[in-house]
Amino acid sequence: MHPEHPRRTRRPALLTAGLAAVVVVALSGCSDVVQRGWMPGSSDAEITDQTARIVSLWRGSWIAALIVGLITWGLILWCVAAYRKRKSDNVLPVQLRYHVPLEVMYVILPIFMVGVLFYYTNRDVTAIQDTSAEANLHVQVIGKQWSWDFNYLDDDAYETGEHAQGVGDPGSLEDQVTLYLPVDERVEFTLDSRDVIHSFWIPSFLYKMDMIPGKTNTFQVTPTEEGTYLGKCAELCGEYHSSMLFNVKVVSREEYDEHIQDLKDKGQEGSLGLEYSRLQDLHSVTTEEEGDN
Repeated sequence: MHPEHPRRTRRPALLTAGLAAVVVVALSGCSDVVQRGWMPGSSDAEITDQTARIVSLWRGSWIAALIVGLITWGLILWCVAAYRKRKSDNVLPVQLRYHVPLEVMYVILPIFMVGVLFYYTNRDVTAIQDTSAEANLHVQVIGKQWSWDFNYLDDDAYETGEHAQGVGDPGSLEDQVTLYLPVDERVEFTLDSRDVIHSFWIPSFLYKMDMIPGKTNTFQVTPTEEGTYLGKCAELCGEYHSSMLFNVKVVSREEYDEHIQDLKDKGQEGSLGLEYSRLQDLHSVTTEEEGDN
């Protein structure tokens, strides 16, 4: 009777462990959080009309990257195991060898992969940035160090935020300026900067866009779920960049109209312009002080 080889006893255990890992991964894929790639929101109640498209692109990109990674690492490990040097092998391997089909594959396959990724990315980004539809509401967002101004252009009202003053913790504000949006209505954002480069970002909307001095950017989105969401600047813009925050409230049309009326009752009618620049103001103050000295 031949004793059982140790390697033979290990293989069933390794196979079982591998199958168990596959089952765990498959079951975890049933979770909505995992299927969304840990992105905010829920597949049953998308926050905007664009979040499902963005999540789909994100998930597809990661699946493609995972497949490429598994194939690459699998081939590497297989080569390491299959072509390792044996103890009884004292002959040097062939130092130069061509394999034309493999060389061609190395060139064509990456081009094909990049082409597929480019196609889907371009398709979705084009749809997300399309502003040809008629918007129900037009909002101008003005970024400034280190807060926001919101002009409700159709309703002739505005909301303004205070610059960071270091209330409480350094660089923080007790109350953040709030942007109100009516649910299920297409909003066109016009983005401008009053001083330096900022970036308008609502993480739950899964989209952000830069605000560049002297350049106006626009995009459209339709909020589909009522609620309060957080917004922030996503571009390093100075000392109190981390406190450049705002809130977004997606509400019913009635509540939105009430908010607009409250702004008008406070005298916040019309719209704020881009004339005031904090950097220009600081420069003029410095120039005056140098002139006095």
